[in-house]
Amino acid sequence: MAGIKEVFLDKKKSGSCISAAAILTVLVLLSSFLSLGFWTMVIISAGFVGGFFLWLGFKSKANYGDLKWPFIFTFIAFVVHRVEEKVSGFFERLSEITDVLTPEILSVPVILMVVTSVGSWLFIPYLLKRDSEFGRYLIWTFFTSMGLTELAHIFVFPFVVREPFSYFPGMASVFLLSPQGWWGICRMLKFK
Repeated sequence: MAGIKEVFLDKKKSGSCISAAAILTVLVLLSSFLSLGFWTMVIISAGFVGGFFLWLGFKSKANYGDLKWPFIFTFIAFVVHRVEEKVSGFFERLSEITDVLTPEILSVPVILMVVTSVGSWLFIPYLLKRDSEFGRYLIWTFFTSMGLTELAHIFVFPFVVREPFSYFPGMASVFLLSPQGWWGICRMLKFK
């Protein structure tokens, strides 16, 4: 059995690396279900499950140098997006739609969701600088989450509330965030 270090620094998509990626994907989905409910988990799954399958399906040799600027700009746009969500009352509005109470920020499911998703994304530069396949899995999930999942603010939530042409909390920054995610995906596909 491979050690933790070998799994995360594996330079190939070995069985243990794929298993670790699948486990992390399941943990993100489970923690998002426990935090925000079934429908929010379904939306979040687009980024993590989609990223997992893109990682499995596309062989990319992109390294940190190839992805540094898309990663940095996307992460900055993500922070701006999170601020907009907080200021505009996104989670309160989400709670109205899903009938799931907004969880306490320091609850175990929320902490687990943040650590498994955003926390793991913080390791992307470290892992990609070491040519890690697990790092490539993480960056696929990051770019897919930002480029695809966040589009729900524009193409899902406004229609769910039957206000397709009105502002939904978090929507404005998605116009900055999602193109950054697509830029990263294009860079991943460029380096096969």
